[in-house]
Amino acid sequence: MQRKSRSTPQIGFVSLGCPKATVDAEHILTQLRAEGYDTAKSYQDADLVIVNTCGFIDAAVQESLEAIGEALAENGKVIVTGCLGARKEADGSDFILKAHPKVLAVTGPDSLAAVMDAVHAHVPKPHEPFIDLIPPQGIKLTPKHYAYLKISEGCNHGCTFCIIPSMRGDLVSYPIGNVMSEAEKLFRAGVKELLVISQDTGAYGIDVKARTGFWGGKPLKTDVTTLVSALGELAAQFGAWVRLHYVYPYPHIDRIIPLMAEGKILPYLDVPLQHAHPDVLRRMKRPASGERNIERIQAWRAICPEITIRSTFITGFPGETEEEFEYLLDFIREAQIDRLGCFPYSPVEGAAANALPNPVPEEVREQRRARLMLLQEEISAQRLQAKVGNTVRVLIDDVSRTGAATGRSSADAPEIDGVVHIARPFDPRVRLEVGDFIDVVVKRADTHDLWGEIKE
Repeated sequence: MQRKSRSTPQIGFVSLGCPKATVDAEHILTQLRAEGYDTAKSYQDADLVIVNTCGFIDAAVQESLEAIGEALAENGKVIVTGCLGARKEADGSDFILKAHPKVLAVTGPDSLAAVMDAVHAHVPKPHEPFIDLIPPQGIKLTPKHYAYLKISEGCNHGCTFCIIPSMRGDLVSYPIGNVMSEAEKLFRAGVKELLVISQDTGAYGIDVKARTGFWGGKPLKTDVTTLVSALGELAAQFGAWVRLHYVYPYPHIDRIIPLMAEGKILPYLDVPLQHAHPDVLRRMKRPASGERNIERIQAWRAICPEITIRSTFITGFPGETEEEFEYLLDFIREAQIDRLGCFPYSPVEGAAANALPNPVPEEVREQRRARLMLLQEEISAQRLQAKVGNTVRVLIDDVSRTGAATGRSSADAPEIDGVVHIARPFDPRVRLEVGDFIDVVVKRADTHDLWGEIKE
Protein backbone atom coordinates (compact mmCIF):
# COMPACT_ATOMS: atom_id res chain seq x y z
CA MET A 1 0.00 0.00 0.00
CA GLN A 2 1.41 3.38 -1.05
CA ARG A 3 1.44 6.02 1.68
CA LYS A 4 2.29 9.67 1.56
CA SER A 5 5.78 10.51 2.80
CA ARG A 6 5.83 12.64 5.93
CA SER A 7 8.35 13.93 8.42
CA THR A 8 6.61 12.40 11.47
CA PRO A 9 5.80 8.66 11.47
CA GLN A 10 2.26 7.76 12.43
CA ILE A 11 1.13 4.72 14.41
CA GLY A 12 -2.40 3.37 14.29
CA PHE A 13 -3.85 1.96 17.51
CA VAL A 14 -6.77 -0.39 18.18
CA SER A 15 -7.52 -1.05 21.86
CA LEU A 16 -9.84 -3.82 23.04
CA GLY A 17 -10.67 -5.31 26.42
CA CYS A 18 -11.14 -4.17 30.00
CA PRO A 19 -10.02 -0.99 31.81
CA LYS A 20 -6.76 -2.71 32.76
CA ALA A 21 -6.01 -3.15 29.05
CA THR A 22 -7.00 0.50 28.55
CA VAL A 23 -4.29 1.57 31.01
CA ASP A 24 -1.72 -0.55 29.14
CA ALA A 25 -2.80 1.17 25.92
CA GLU A 26 -2.47 4.61 27.51
CA HIS A 27 1.10 3.82 28.58
CA ILE A 28 2.02 2.77 25.04
CA LEU A 29 0.40 5.82 23.46
CA THR A 30 2.13 8.13 25.94
CA GLN A 31 5.53 6.59 25.14
CA LEU A 32 4.88 6.85 21.41
CA ARG A 33 4.10 10.54 21.79
CA ALA A 34 7.16 11.03 24.01
CA GLU A 35 9.37 9.60 21.27
CA GLY A 36 7.88 11.84 18.60
CA TYR A 37 5.41 9.49 16.90
CA ASP A 38 1.96 10.73 15.92
CA THR A 39 -1.26 8.71 16.22
CA ALA A 40 -2.87 7.90 12.88
CA LYS A 41 -6.57 8.47 12.40
CA SER A 42 -6.99 5.76 9.75
CA TYR A 43 -5.37 2.56 8.62
CA GLN A 44 -4.30 4.25 5.39
CA ASP A 45 -2.41 7.01 7.22
CA ALA A 46 -0.57 4.63 9.55
CA ASP A 47 2.99 3.45 9.03
CA LEU A 48 2.16 0.59 11.38
CA VAL A 49 -0.82 -0.54 13.50
CA ILE A 50 -0.75 -1.82 17.09
CA VAL A 51 -3.68 -4.01 18.18
CA ASN A 52 -4.16 -4.32 21.96
CA THR A 53 -6.06 -7.57 22.47
CA CYS A 54 -8.31 -9.28 25.01
CA GLY A 55 -8.44 -13.03 25.54
CA PHE A 56 -10.65 -13.56 28.58
CA ILE A 57 -13.60 -15.35 26.92
CA ASP A 58 -14.19 -16.86 23.49
CA ALA A 59 -16.14 -13.84 22.23
CA ALA A 60 -13.24 -11.55 23.17
CA VAL A 61 -10.76 -13.87 21.45
CA GLN A 62 -12.82 -13.80 18.27
CA GLU A 63 -13.16 -10.02 18.39
CA SER A 64 -9.39 -9.67 18.80
CA LEU A 65 -8.61 -12.04 15.92
CA GLU A 66 -11.03 -10.16 13.68
CA ALA A 67 -9.45 -6.81 14.63
CA ILE A 68 -5.99 -8.18 13.80
CA GLY A 69 -7.25 -9.51 10.47
CA GLU A 70 -8.85 -6.18 9.59
CA ALA A 71 -5.66 -4.27 10.44
CA LEU A 72 -3.60 -6.65 8.31
CA ALA A 73 -6.02 -6.32 5.39
CA GLU A 74 -6.22 -2.53 5.60
CA ASN A 75 -2.60 -1.74 6.49
CA GLY A 76 -0.38 -4.80 6.33
CA LYS A 77 2.04 -3.91 9.16
CA VAL A 78 0.67 -5.03 12.52
CA ILE A 79 2.08 -5.51 16.04
CA VAL A 80 -0.09 -7.41 18.53
CA THR A 81 0.00 -6.87 22.31
CA GLY A 82 -2.30 -7.57 25.26
CA CYS A 83 -3.71 -10.67 26.94
CA LEU A 84 -4.25 -12.73 23.80
CA GLY A 85 -0.62 -12.12 22.87
CA ALA A 86 0.42 -14.26 25.85
CA ARG A 87 -1.67 -17.24 24.76
CA LYS A 88 0.17 -20.31 23.49
CA GLU A 89 -0.93 -23.43 21.67
CA ALA A 90 -0.61 -26.83 23.34
CA ASP A 91 2.71 -27.38 21.58
CA GLY A 92 4.06 -24.06 22.87
CA SER A 93 3.71 -22.23 19.55
CA ASP A 94 2.25 -18.73 19.39
CA PHE A 95 -1.55 -18.61 19.17
CA ILE A 96 -1.60 -15.29 17.31
CA LEU A 97 1.02 -16.21 14.73
CA LYS A 98 -0.79 -19.46 13.96
CA ALA A 99 -3.95 -17.49 13.15
CA HIS A 100 -2.18 -14.53 11.51
CA PRO A 101 1.36 -15.46 10.44
CA LYS A 102 1.95 -12.06 8.80
CA VAL A 103 1.89 -10.21 12.16
CA LEU A 104 5.24 -8.45 12.69
CA ALA A 105 5.56 -9.05 16.44
CA VAL A 106 3.54 -10.38 19.38
CA THR A 107 3.86 -9.34 23.03
CA GLY A 108 1.80 -10.05 26.14
CA PRO A 109 0.04 -7.56 28.44
CA ASP A 110 1.88 -4.81 30.32
CA SER A 111 4.82 -5.08 27.88
CA LEU A 112 5.64 -1.46 27.09
CA ALA A 113 9.34 -2.03 26.43
CA ALA A 114 8.73 -5.00 24.12
CA VAL A 115 6.08 -3.08 22.15
CA MET A 116 8.39 -0.10 21.71
CA ASP A 117 11.26 -2.38 20.61
CA ALA A 118 8.98 -3.83 17.93
CA VAL A 119 7.91 -0.35 16.80
CA HIS A 120 11.52 0.81 16.58
CA ALA A 121 12.42 -2.25 14.50
CA HIS A 122 9.83 -1.48 11.84
CA VAL A 123 9.30 2.29 12.10
CA PRO A 124 12.53 3.95 13.32
CA LYS A 125 12.25 6.46 16.11
CA PRO A 126 12.07 10.12 14.95
CA HIS A 127 15.30 12.04 15.52
CA GLU A 128 13.66 14.96 17.34
CA PRO A 129 10.91 13.88 19.71
CA PHE A 130 8.58 16.63 20.85
CA ILE A 131 8.28 15.83 24.54
CA ASP A 132 6.56 19.15 25.19
CA LEU A 133 3.56 17.87 23.21
CA ILE A 134 2.72 15.32 25.93
CA PRO A 135 -0.02 16.46 28.32
CA PRO A 136 0.96 16.25 32.00
CA GLN A 137 -1.29 13.23 32.60
CA GLY A 138 0.02 11.35 29.55
CA ILE A 139 -2.15 10.14 26.69
CA LYS A 140 -5.57 9.00 27.95
CA LEU A 141 -8.33 7.05 26.21
CA THR A 142 -10.92 8.21 28.75
CA PRO A 143 -12.60 11.64 28.89
CA LYS A 144 -10.50 14.31 30.60
CA HIS A 145 -12.54 14.31 33.81
CA TYR A 146 -12.01 10.69 34.83
CA ALA A 147 -9.15 8.19 34.56
CA TYR A 148 -8.17 4.67 35.53
CA LEU A 149 -5.35 4.10 38.02
CA LYS A 150 -3.84 0.61 37.80
CA ILE A 151 -2.14 -0.36 41.05
CA SER A 152 -0.89 -3.88 40.28
CA GLU A 153 -0.51 -6.48 37.58
CA GLY A 154 -1.40 -10.17 37.66
CA CYS A 155 -3.29 -12.37 40.11
CA ASN A 156 -2.46 -15.17 42.57
CA HIS A 157 -5.88 -16.85 42.44
CA GLY A 158 -6.44 -20.10 40.57
CA CYS A 159 -10.12 -19.70 39.70
CA THR A 160 -11.04 -22.60 37.45
CA PHE A 161 -13.02 -20.46 34.99
CA CYS A 162 -10.22 -17.91 34.44
CA ILE A 163 -6.98 -17.91 32.43
CA ILE A 164 -5.90 -14.37 33.31
CA PRO A 165 -3.03 -15.52 35.59
CA SER A 166 -1.57 -17.49 32.67
CA MET A 167 -1.68 -14.30 30.57
CA ARG A 168 -0.75 -11.61 33.08
CA GLY A 169 1.20 -13.67 35.59
CA ASP A 170 1.23 -13.64 39.39
CA LEU A 171 0.46 -10.56 41.46
CA VAL A 172 3.00 -7.74 41.17
CA SER A 173 2.07 -4.64 43.19
CA TYR A 174 3.33 -1.33 41.86
CA PRO A 175 5.43 0.73 44.34
CA ILE A 176 3.06 2.81 46.45
CA GLY A 177 5.10 5.97 45.84
CA ASN A 178 4.73 5.52 42.08
CA VAL A 179 0.98 4.93 42.40
CA MET A 180 0.51 8.05 44.52
CA SER A 181 2.63 10.16 42.15
CA GLU A 182 0.55 8.98 39.19
CA ALA A 183 -2.66 9.84 41.08
CA GLU A 184 -1.40 13.32 41.93
CA LYS A 185 -0.39 13.91 38.30
CA LEU A 186 -3.88 12.95 37.14
CA PHE A 187 -5.62 15.16 39.71
CA ARG A 188 -3.40 18.12 38.79
CA ALA A 189 -4.34 17.59 35.14
CA GLY A 190 -8.02 18.05 35.99
CA VAL A 191 -9.22 14.50 36.60
CA LYS A 192 -12.28 14.58 38.87
CA GLU A 193 -12.76 10.85 39.35
CA LEU A 194 -10.06 8.22 39.80
CA LEU A 195 -11.09 4.61 39.19
CA VAL A 196 -8.71 2.26 40.99
CA ILE A 197 -8.26 -1.01 39.09
CA SER A 198 -6.17 -4.19 38.94
CA GLN A 199 -6.86 -7.90 38.57
CA ASP A 200 -7.24 -8.13 42.36
CA THR A 201 -7.34 -4.71 44.03
CA GLY A 202 -7.82 -6.07 47.54
CA ALA A 203 -4.59 -8.06 47.28
CA TYR A 204 -2.46 -4.95 46.72
CA GLY A 205 0.80 -5.27 48.66
CA ILE A 206 0.38 -8.92 49.66
CA ASP A 207 3.19 -9.99 47.32
CA VAL A 208 5.66 -7.57 48.96
CA LYS A 209 4.40 -8.23 52.51
CA ALA A 210 3.24 -4.59 52.95
CA ARG A 211 6.77 -3.30 52.36
CA THR A 212 7.24 0.34 53.37
CA GLY A 213 7.47 2.80 50.49
CA PHE A 214 7.71 6.58 50.38
CA TRP A 215 5.71 9.37 48.88
CA GLY A 216 6.20 13.06 49.53
CA GLY A 217 8.93 12.20 52.01
CA LYS A 218 6.53 10.18 54.17
CA PRO A 219 6.61 6.40 54.74
CA LEU A 220 3.59 4.45 53.51
CA LYS A 221 2.97 0.73 53.85
CA THR A 222 2.23 -1.07 50.62
CA ASP A 223 -1.22 -2.35 51.48
CA VAL A 224 -4.65 -1.56 50.11
CA THR A 225 -6.03 0.14 53.23
CA THR A 226 -3.07 2.53 53.47
CA LEU A 227 -3.21 3.23 49.74
CA VAL A 228 -6.95 3.91 49.71
CA SER A 229 -6.67 6.22 52.74
CA ALA A 230 -3.82 8.16 51.11
CA LEU A 231 -5.69 8.41 47.81
CA GLY A 232 -8.76 9.69 49.67
CA GLU A 233 -6.75 12.41 51.40
CA LEU A 234 -5.12 13.42 48.12
CA ALA A 235 -8.46 13.49 46.28
CA ALA A 236 -9.92 15.76 48.97
CA GLN A 237 -7.28 18.39 48.14
CA PHE A 238 -8.59 18.51 44.56
CA GLY A 239 -12.28 18.01 45.30
CA ALA A 240 -12.24 14.71 43.42
CA TRP A 241 -13.66 11.22 43.77
CA VAL A 242 -11.92 7.85 44.25
CA ARG A 243 -13.80 4.68 43.23
CA LEU A 244 -12.67 1.08 43.85
CA HIS A 245 -13.05 -1.77 41.36
CA TYR A 246 -12.32 -5.52 41.38
CA VAL A 247 -12.13 -5.85 45.15
CA TYR A 248 -12.13 -9.48 46.27
CA PRO A 249 -13.79 -9.65 49.74
CA TYR A 250 -10.75 -10.45 51.87
CA PRO A 251 -11.34 -9.92 55.63
CA HIS A 252 -9.13 -6.81 55.62
CA ILE A 253 -11.51 -5.13 53.15
CA ASP A 254 -13.77 -4.50 56.16
CA ARG A 255 -11.27 -1.79 57.22
CA ILE A 256 -12.00 0.18 54.04
CA ILE A 257 -15.72 0.57 54.71
CA PRO A 258 -15.25 3.17 57.51
CA LEU A 259 -13.23 5.27 55.02
CA MET A 260 -16.33 5.29 52.82
CA ALA A 261 -18.55 6.24 55.75
CA GLU A 262 -16.17 9.12 56.52
CA GLY A 263 -16.41 10.37 52.92
CA LYS A 264 -12.73 9.79 52.10
CA ILE A 265 -13.59 7.63 49.09
CA LEU A 266 -16.84 6.93 47.30
CA PRO A 267 -19.21 4.52 49.11
CA TYR A 268 -18.98 2.08 46.20
CA LEU A 269 -17.54 -1.42 46.26
CA ASP A 270 -17.15 -3.58 43.16
CA VAL A 271 -16.94 -7.14 44.54
CA PRO A 272 -16.93 -9.97 41.96
CA LEU A 273 -18.67 -12.72 43.98
CA GLN A 274 -19.39 -14.97 40.92
CA HIS A 275 -21.78 -17.28 42.81
CA ALA A 276 -23.29 -17.96 46.24
CA HIS A 277 -23.66 -21.72 46.61
CA PRO A 278 -20.72 -23.19 48.58
CA ASP A 279 -20.36 -26.20 46.28
CA VAL A 280 -20.24 -24.05 43.14
CA LEU A 281 -17.73 -21.72 44.78
CA ARG A 282 -15.56 -24.74 45.63
CA ARG A 283 -15.67 -25.92 42.02
CA MET A 284 -14.71 -22.41 40.99
CA LYS A 285 -11.91 -22.52 43.59
CA ARG A 286 -13.18 -19.35 45.19
CA PRO A 287 -13.24 -19.38 49.01
CA ALA A 288 -16.13 -18.15 51.20
CA SER A 289 -19.80 -19.05 51.15
CA GLY A 290 -23.05 -17.25 50.46
CA GLU A 291 -23.97 -17.10 54.12
CA ARG A 292 -20.75 -15.36 55.11
CA ASN A 293 -21.02 -12.95 52.21
CA ILE A 294 -24.53 -12.02 53.34
CA GLU A 295 -23.19 -11.27 56.80
CA ARG A 296 -20.38 -9.17 55.33
CA ILE A 297 -22.75 -7.15 53.16
CA GLN A 298 -25.08 -6.54 56.10
CA ALA A 299 -22.13 -5.41 58.22
CA TRP A 300 -20.90 -3.07 55.47
CA ARG A 301 -24.32 -1.46 55.19
CA ALA A 302 -24.54 -1.07 58.96
CA ILE A 303 -21.25 0.88 58.92
CA CYS A 304 -21.98 2.81 55.70
CA PRO A 305 -25.71 2.87 54.81
CA GLU A 306 -24.96 4.81 51.59
CA ILE A 307 -22.72 2.07 50.17
CA THR A 308 -23.45 0.85 46.65
CA ILE A 309 -22.45 -2.76 46.05
CA ARG A 310 -21.72 -3.96 42.52
CA SER A 311 -21.02 -7.57 41.72
CA THR A 312 -20.83 -10.06 38.87
CA PHE A 313 -22.14 -13.63 38.73
CA ILE A 314 -21.82 -16.64 36.45
CA THR A 315 -24.76 -18.89 35.60
CA GLY A 316 -24.48 -22.43 34.27
CA PHE A 317 -21.03 -23.15 35.69
CA PRO A 318 -20.18 -26.85 35.10
CA GLY A 319 -22.16 -29.02 37.46
CA GLU A 320 -24.56 -26.24 38.54
CA THR A 321 -27.85 -27.87 39.45
CA GLU A 322 -31.25 -26.20 39.46
CA GLU A 323 -31.12 -26.33 43.26
CA GLU A 324 -27.76 -24.53 43.30
CA PHE A 325 -29.08 -21.91 40.89
CA GLU A 326 -32.18 -21.35 43.05
CA TYR A 327 -29.81 -20.91 46.00
CA LEU A 328 -28.07 -18.15 44.03
CA LEU A 329 -31.43 -16.45 43.33
CA ASP A 330 -32.27 -16.57 47.05
CA PHE A 331 -28.89 -14.98 47.79
CA ILE A 332 -29.60 -12.17 45.30
CA ARG A 333 -33.00 -11.54 46.90
CA GLU A 334 -31.47 -11.31 50.37
CA ALA A 335 -28.29 -9.44 49.46
CA GLN A 336 -30.15 -6.78 47.42
CA ILE A 337 -27.10 -6.08 45.24
CA ASP A 338 -27.37 -2.54 43.85
CA ARG A 339 -25.55 -3.04 40.55
CA LEU A 340 -25.19 -6.49 39.03
CA GLY A 341 -23.69 -8.02 35.93
CA CYS A 342 -24.34 -11.64 34.96
CA PHE A 343 -22.70 -13.83 32.35
CA PRO A 344 -23.50 -17.37 31.23
CA TYR A 345 -20.51 -19.63 31.72
CA SER A 346 -18.24 -19.54 28.67
CA PRO A 347 -15.71 -22.35 28.22
CA VAL A 348 -12.35 -20.68 27.66
CA GLU A 349 -9.53 -22.70 26.13
CA GLY A 350 -7.01 -23.48 28.84
CA ALA A 351 -9.41 -23.01 31.78
CA ALA A 352 -9.46 -25.84 34.34
CA ALA A 353 -13.26 -25.69 34.55
CA ASN A 354 -13.51 -27.22 31.10
CA ALA A 355 -12.52 -30.57 32.57
CA LEU A 356 -15.22 -30.54 35.26
CA PRO A 357 -18.04 -33.10 34.89
CA ASN A 358 -21.69 -32.37 34.11
CA PRO A 359 -21.42 -29.34 31.80
CA VAL A 360 -24.61 -27.29 31.66
CA PRO A 361 -26.18 -27.00 28.18
CA GLU A 362 -25.74 -23.59 26.58
CA GLU A 363 -29.47 -22.90 26.37
CA VAL A 364 -29.84 -23.60 30.11
CA ARG A 365 -26.92 -21.29 30.90
CA GLU A 366 -28.64 -18.53 28.92
CA GLN A 367 -32.06 -19.19 30.47
CA ARG A 368 -30.63 -18.96 33.96
CA ARG A 369 -28.86 -15.72 33.13
CA ALA A 370 -32.14 -14.27 31.86
CA ARG A 371 -34.00 -15.41 35.00
CA LEU A 372 -31.36 -13.87 37.27
CA MET A 373 -31.40 -10.57 35.39
CA LEU A 374 -35.20 -10.39 35.56
CA LEU A 375 -34.94 -10.71 39.33
CA GLN A 376 -32.18 -8.11 39.44
CA GLU A 377 -34.25 -5.66 37.38
CA GLU A 378 -36.96 -5.83 40.05
CA ILE A 379 -34.42 -5.25 42.83
CA SER A 380 -32.71 -2.41 40.97
CA ALA A 381 -35.99 -0.67 40.18
CA GLN A 382 -37.04 -0.80 43.84
CA ARG A 383 -33.70 0.46 45.14
CA LEU A 384 -33.60 3.32 42.65
CA GLN A 385 -37.22 4.25 43.33
CA ALA A 386 -36.26 4.74 46.99
CA LYS A 387 -33.96 7.57 45.86
CA VAL A 388 -36.80 9.66 44.42
CA GLY A 389 -37.02 12.89 46.40
CA ASN A 390 -33.42 12.65 47.60
CA THR A 391 -30.55 14.92 46.62
CA VAL A 392 -27.53 13.26 45.02
CA ARG A 393 -24.13 14.62 44.07
CA VAL A 394 -23.53 14.17 40.34
CA LEU A 395 -20.43 14.40 38.14
CA ILE A 396 -21.38 15.70 34.68
CA ASP A 397 -20.33 13.47 31.76
CA ASP A 398 -22.15 15.10 28.86
CA VAL A 399 -24.08 18.30 28.11
CA SER A 400 -26.53 18.57 25.21
CA ARG A 401 -27.10 21.60 23.00
CA THR A 402 -30.31 22.31 24.88
CA GLY A 403 -28.46 22.55 28.20
CA ALA A 404 -29.73 19.25 29.58
CA ALA A 405 -27.03 16.90 30.84
CA THR A 406 -26.21 13.37 31.90
CA GLY A 407 -23.92 12.46 34.73
CA ARG A 408 -23.22 9.90 37.40
CA SER A 409 -23.72 9.71 41.13
CA SER A 410 -21.48 7.90 43.58
CA ALA A 411 -23.51 4.77 42.75
CA ASP A 412 -22.59 4.84 39.05
CA ALA A 413 -19.27 3.80 37.55
CA PRO A 414 -18.72 4.89 33.95
CA GLU A 415 -19.85 2.59 31.14
CA ILE A 416 -21.09 -0.25 33.38
CA ASP A 417 -23.73 1.33 35.64
CA GLY A 418 -26.66 3.69 35.15
CA VAL A 419 -26.67 7.46 34.71
CA VAL A 420 -28.48 10.50 36.08
CA HIS A 421 -30.42 12.53 33.51
CA ILE A 422 -30.50 16.22 34.48
CA ALA A 423 -33.12 18.60 33.12
CA ARG A 424 -32.06 21.88 31.54
CA PRO A 425 -31.47 24.48 34.28
CA PHE A 426 -34.40 26.82 34.89
CA ASP A 427 -31.99 29.73 35.22
CA PRO A 428 -30.58 30.52 31.73
CA ARG A 429 -27.45 31.91 33.34
CA VAL A 430 -26.54 28.45 34.66
CA ARG A 431 -24.41 26.54 32.19
CA LEU A 432 -23.30 23.04 33.00
CA GLU A 433 -19.88 21.82 31.90
CA VAL A 434 -18.43 18.33 31.61
CA GLY A 435 -16.50 17.63 34.81
CA ASP A 436 -18.71 19.81 37.00
CA PHE A 437 -20.09 18.50 40.30
CA ILE A 438 -23.70 19.51 40.98
CA ASP A 439 -26.43 18.55 43.44
CA VAL A 440 -29.49 17.03 41.80
CA VAL A 441 -32.95 16.40 43.26
CA VAL A 442 -34.18 13.02 41.98
CA LYS A 443 -37.65 13.24 40.43
CA ARG A 444 -38.13 9.76 38.98
CA ALA A 445 -36.36 6.45 38.37
CA ASP A 446 -36.55 3.38 36.20
CA THR A 447 -34.71 0.05 36.28
CA HIS A 448 -31.25 1.53 35.73
CA ASP A 449 -31.28 5.34 35.64
CA LEU A 450 -32.42 8.42 37.57
CA TRP A 451 -33.95 11.68 36.35
CA GLY A 452 -33.70 14.92 38.24
CA GLU A 453 -33.33 18.70 38.42
CA ILE A 454 -30.55 20.90 39.73
CA LYS A 455 -31.08 21.70 43.38
CA GLU A 456 -31.90 25.39 43.76
